[in-house]
This record gives sequence, C-alpha cells and structure tokens, in this order.
Amino acid sequence: MDLLAGIKVVSFNHFLAGPLGAQILADLGADVIALEPPEGAFHRNWAVANHFVGGQSVNFLSTGRNKRSLSVDLKSTAGREVVARLLREADVVMENFRPGTMGKLGLDYETLRETNPRLIYAAAYGYGSSGPYTDRPGQDLLLQALSGLAARTGRADGPPTPVGAVVVDQHAAMIYAMAILAALFARERTGKGRLVEVNLFQAALDLQTEALTAWMNGARAASPRGPGGIASWFSGGPYGIYATADGHLALSMSPPGSIGQALEVPELAAMGESDAFARREDIARLVTERLKQRPTAEWLPGLERQKIWHAPMQDYGDLQADPQLQHLGAFITTDGATGHPVTLVSHPARYDGEVPRVRLVPQPLGAQSRDILAELGFTPDEMETMKRGGAVNWPEASA
Repeated sequence: MDLLAGIKVVSFNHFLAGPLGAQILADLGADVIALEPPEGAFHRNWAVANHFVGGQSVNFLSTGRNKRSLSVDLKSTAGREVVARLLREADVVMENFRPGTMGKLGLDYETLRETNPRLIYAAAYGYGSSGPYTDRPGQDLLLQALSGLAARTGRADGPPTPVGAVVVDQHAAMIYAMAILAALFARERTGKGRLVEVNLFQAALDLQTEALTAWMNGARAASPRGPGGIASWFSGGPYGIYATADGHLALSMSPPGSIGQALEVPELAAMGESDAFARREDIARLVTERLKQRPTAEWLPGLERQKIWHAPMQDYGDLQADPQLQHLGAFITTDGATGHPVTLVSHPARYDGEVPRVRLVPQPLGAQSRDILAELGFTPDEMETMKRGGAVNWPEASA
C-alpha cells in the first residue's frame, strides 16, 4: 500500500494510543521510524495478561507492524545528533509524552520548526497540553471514569461499569492518525507545517457524542444506566442484551409489537412504537422472562421473520470462525520476527478493494538502526563508535 509513500514519520510514541496511531500511518505506506531507548519502549517490555508470543509482548505486536526500529539514547550527545539529522528530513513527528517532556530535550515544535518549517508535529496527551489536569496520568480506565462513560454503562441496579476493551486509547489513536492526515493534506496546499494536538479526555467524549448531545440538550431518564437488560439510559426497550436458556441475545431498535410477535408475548405484541421509551422497563421485564425459556437457536427464526434487529452473543473464541470476518480478512496470521507464528488484527479499511499488507512484522529492538544511520550519512566506523558508547543499539543477529 503506497498511499503515503514518501512520507517519513518519526515516532517517539509509547503505551497504546500513540504507537497505534503511528501504525495506521505505517499501514498506509509511510516510512515510520519508531525511536526507542536502549532498553526498549514500555509497550515492548510490558504485556496485558502478562502474555508474550515468541518473546514479544502482545502490546508491541498490536502496534508495531510496518515500522522500522531505531534504538537510540536521547540522553547522549551522539544520540541527539542522530535524532537531529533524522528530524531535519521528517514529514511528521509524533509523541505522547507528558507536556513539556520534549521541550526539555530540545525537541518541541517551536524548536524543530526553525530547521524544518514543513514539519507536522503531532502530540497526543492524556488531558491536553495545558490546564489543571496536565500532570494526571492519562490511562484508559481513568478516562472512562472521568468522562461519564463508566457512569453510563451497566445496569441501573448495578455499579458504573467500565468497557472491557481500552476503547478510549483505541479511539484516540484513530483521531490522532486522522488529524495528522488532515495536516499533511493542508501542507500540500500551503507548504506549511503545523502543530497537531489530541487528547484522551476529548476522545472519550467523542465516543459518546450521541448520548452527550442528548443530555446537554435536555434529554433525561430515571436512571443514569439502562433498566433491566437495556443497554443505555437514552434508548427505548428492549435495546440491550438478554439471557436465553443457553446463552445471550442482543436485541436492538425494533418496534415492541413486532418483538412481541416474534417472541409470542401477547402483552408485548399489543404495544405501539410510542411505548418503546415510555414503557421500557415493562418491555425489558417481558423480554427477560420470555427469552430465558428457550435456547438461542430457537429464537432466531422468529426474529428473522419479524425483521427484528438482533445478534447472538459471540466471544473472542468465536471470532476467527465468523464467516463475515473470514471474508473480510480481519485477522492475519504470519511468522513473527522471532519465527513464532503471530495473529494480528488487520488494518480496518480497504483502498480500491485492497487491505494494506504487512510489510514488516513488529521488529526486534533496533533492527533497522544501522540502515537508518547509513541513510543519515553516518559511516560504519561512526556507527560502531556510537554503539560502543551506548548512544545507539542494534541486535547482534542483524549485524
């Protein structure tokens, strides 16, 4: 995929949102150079579920494909010279350190634009570059709590419930990549670079645009969370997930009467569309009582006949066998950099019917250090001197 061919991105990112945003650009063909300290970035050395595949963190596998790895010590004079040369020819710099960190290294936007006025400098923060929260840790669960997302998720009779996936980080990564692409497009028209800033807090709000717009403009419900199985405070019945005799079913936005016919519940079948919100507690109760009487498979034909929006519950173990996901090529299994097979979630869009391929599986730390240094004009002797001094590093296996 060559949509961004010729665009050089220097990524100082760590954790999830930043590296994932950079991976999106890499998938689209940008030359993304991931800068990491000699010990490796946090997400290379730490893994959710404490799980490593062939010695590689699943966090790194999630965000590391199609990037080249440069291991460099920014605290050393030689390391800073390497980075200075690299940034002079970069199109995009990405970083998600706490505000002020890059300034202390002399790598802030105002400094870099003096030598590279076409530079797009993109920063992702927890709460923004200024304000009373700038020193707070910007972590997904904390943002779910602060943004109202957890308060509005779960059952009315239960506690606030966080979303199981790190949805704030994931959404912030998409906004991050989108904003960089917009800035690059504008630069092609004007020739000028610019500063792009995104933050997790507003990403968490953006996830809730529909619900927040309803609330901010006067919509209210008796509970901040849905009653019974209803999934949200602002939805009518039976919008939610319900237990069957052997599993669960999701029922979406459909007229109560049609659902009553599909489930053979006369009281529900007699309801009109206007009852969906006004009587949502009654709807949820009737659906709950009825669905648990039969297995999931026995309910599906009636729901199909009445054209009810529905879906049986799937868990992670079901996804690779899902025929639509197989058709879309949603998962990629390939040999990892260490020779161990790894399965990755593929790029989520198509371009002229094609999905960007995996040009580089997530790489060992510093695997491309020597190649990148050579491109910057360093001689082999200079490289070896810098490596002996600890300014740069690469794995001996790639020597």
